[in-house]
Amino acid sequence: MTEGQPGRAAEDIDSVLGALADPTRRQLLDLLAEQGTATATTLAERLPVSRQAVVKHLAVLDAAGLVSGSRVGREVRYAVRSAALDAAARWMAALAVDWDRRLAHIKTVAESPEQGPSSARPD
Repeated sequence: MTEGQPGRAAEDIDSVLGALADPTRRQLLDLLAEQGTATATTLAERLPVSRQAVVKHLAVLDAAGLVSGSRVGREVRYAVRSAALDAAARWMAALAVDWDRRLAHIKTVAESPEQGPSSARPD
């Protein structure tokens, strides 16, 4: 997330989460992480979808900043880019810390002995 551009950072995270919502795109990321770089053709050989479908999924991942393609001769080789995923992970971690803090407060309130006039027992 970039300071000074909260709207852009939110859009980036939305884009990453949208891209990761599809199981085929997650598989593509796993394959690329495993292989380092690969072409759409070699990725399609390992998935139950066509090369054209792989190219479309790679375009979504590229738009989200999760992969990059570089031309090598007649081929486009794709590789994982971790910066966008790291930013989304930092956002999720900050969200988790905030929720942990809120839940700890609720626990403290729930476990504390009642105080005030309503807790006084009549003799």
